[in-house]
Amino acid sequence: MDAFKTLTGIAVPFGAKNVDTDVIIPARFLKTIQRAGLGSGAFAVIRENPDNIFDQPRHKGAPVLIAGDNFGCGSSREHAPWALTDMGFRAVIAPSFADIFSGNAFKNGMLLVALPQEQVDRLMEVAQTDEITIDLENQVVTTPYQDRFAFEIDPFRKHCLLNGLDEIGLTQAMDKDIGAFEAKLAADQPWIAGAAKAA
Repeated sequence: MDAFKTLTGIAVPFGAKNVDTDVIIPARFLKTIQRAGLGSGAFAVIRENPDNIFDQPRHKGAPVLIAGDNFGCGSSREHAPWALTDMGFRAVIAPSFADIFSGNAFKNGMLLVALPQEQVDRLMEVAQTDEITIDLENQVVTTPYQDRFAFEIDPFRKHCLLNGLDEIGLTQAMDKDIGAFEAKLAADQPWIAGAAKAA
């Protein structure tokens, strides 16, 4: 998983509220367990309109999505953050997020930034013409106009995102401790270690 530290880029000022996971990635695209390629089906119903916000030239490759309240509600499909990531999004800013979507997004290295509606509205305005910056280390979103919006994040999630650690990475980071535990177990209780080897 790529580390997330500071991100500056174009933001898509989507702003819609109560966007569920079926809007993010419709069920007809869920016939795969592969992450690659899901971006082409993301927001498919919205993108049927040729003037949709996602396919405007200015927003091509935008790394930030600005959404409305309760983003990611609905079913628990992990394909939703997969599709957003495949579109190029590394962060979503909204007033609030559905809990299951929030967990899935975090486990896939996506930063979710919850800000009050008035601050989201201001970022939507700035995104029409300028880039925004998200600084995870200092937990702040800034604009070229001196806007500075602080956000909260769980310390564990912050640590994982800053260091690019998913669940496998977290386990690998404890390799020495796990090895020391196994060696001590083998010395103190060899009958357990022997049973493990036999299995």
